Amino acid sequence: MQELSEQTTIRIQKKERLESMGINPYPASVRPINAKAATILADYKEEDKANYSHVVMAGRIMGRRIMGGASFIELQDASGRIQLYVQRDSICPGEDKSHYNTFFKKLLDIGDIIEIQGFVFTTQVGAIAVHVTHLQLLTKALTPLPIVKEVSTNEGAKIYDAFTDPAQRYRQRYVDLIVNPAVRKVFEQRAKLIHTMKDSLHRKGYLEVETPILQPIYGGASARPFVTHHHTLDMPLYLRISNELYLKRLIIGGYEGVYEFAKDFRNEGMSRFHNPEFTQVELYVAYKDYTWMMDYVEELLETVALALHGSTTVPFGTDLIHFQRPWKRFTMFEAIHHFTGYDVRNMDETALRTVAHQLAIDIGDNFAKGKIIDEIFGAKCEPYLIQPTIITDYPVEMSPLAKRHRSNPALTERFEVICAGKEICNAFSELNDPIDQQKRLEEQRKLGERGDEEAMVVDHDFLKALRYGMPPTVGIGIGIDRLTMIMTNVPSIQDVLFFPQMRPENP
Repeated sequence: MQELSEQTTIRIQKKERLESMGINPYPASVRPINAKAATILADYKEEDKANYSHVVMAGRIMGRRIMGGASFIELQDASGRIQLYVQRDSICPGEDKSHYNTFFKKLLDIGDIIEIQGFVFTTQVGAIAVHVTHLQLLTKALTPLPIVKEVSTNEGAKIYDAFTDPAQRYRQRYVDLIVNPAVRKVFEQRAKLIHTMKDSLHRKGYLEVETPILQPIYGGASARPFVTHHHTLDMPLYLRISNELYLKRLIIGGYEGVYEFAKDFRNEGMSRFHNPEFTQVELYVAYKDYTWMMDYVEELLETVALALHGSTTVPFGTDLIHFQRPWKRFTMFEAIHHFTGYDVRNMDETALRTVAHQLAIDIGDNFAKGKIIDEIFGAKCEPYLIQPTIITDYPVEMSPLAKRHRSNPALTERFEVICAGKEICNAFSELNDPIDQQKRLEEQRKLGERGDEEAMVVDHDFLKALRYGMPPTVGIGIGIDRLTMIMTNVPSIQDVLFFPQMRPENP
């Protein structure tokens, strides 16, 4: 065990003292809670005081001012904070005042969780508070909280002991949620975002499904997987990088609209936009194409913005992001020409390498034509697309699962939504020609042999399913984490994940 701090040692001694007094520091019984801090502060009026004559609350002590026979506590529950007024004679109506003088004043600490009963009133300075008539300890906290202190100086207010170090916040998210209430708001908004999207999908009649996370063949995206081993079957398994190929199997099976909010895993670099474990929703709709999906994703994200902000304009950093339809649209080649001045539509691999070097873009020797185009777009176009922009018609080399463009077989019917300089959606009219699909997966296999660790593998079971016939279908994947970053105005993906992946702390 790590060596205990002096403050923790003192709190353990207080716990033992409570037990010696016959007070259980961790009782099981809790009275039914009938009031929340935020509701009281929002709704209480003096003329309605009879309705607040017996409130039962529970929460964590976040501050206390101990005086003689009367004290104040700041109580925090899941809804917010409220002031409690604790008077000695109110919680100790008899001659024995030890419950106030010893238990309350000496053995309770900031961070402890308590249950109180009392009535609501307005203090002399006009603040709403709860006059406590009964107080019970529910949980004795043994580790002190990092309580923020604001000290006035000649230069203004100075903040001390703020829990703001990002690595510490991500590793100890439970502390972060206690002492930084705004953090809870981000995750509540994330939940509302997902609920809004599910509600839209449900109203359209699409079926929410679940597909395997452990897969014998990883597919549906270009990424390096995490690999594990199943001992009973004596075979490798992969954490899914996408659920696309399983959802398409369901379309083949007869469903006309399926979606899944999926945890996916990609063994790639980490940054403020990347975490190895991430959430996306994938949706597949039969008898639709990518032009229909462009309109629907505009509608969907506009609806999300309105649900979270009451407006289609969302602040993100120094920018205002406008989600109101319609959005600007470029083909990929138009975007590259617009931002670089180069027309790369008919260039071969050698010419593309020359352009990349002239643009000072580092590309690997094993990069094929599609990968080079992707690198040029990612370096010279994507960062400058701040407003939601639909980029369409990607080269076939970049899109092994997308249907060829109906008017240009060198392109595919694919689009991405770029917003705040990053991709948040990827969609295409799905390739349903099993012969063409097999050829393109074989081409991906050859890229893997050239050293491309993110090349797709050949999934023979999926090809078998495709030969039974898949109707014309459109699919989309929307990154929930990145979308939440934008919708909640936070700069890092770690800020929208409760428990982001971190390097282990030194022991």
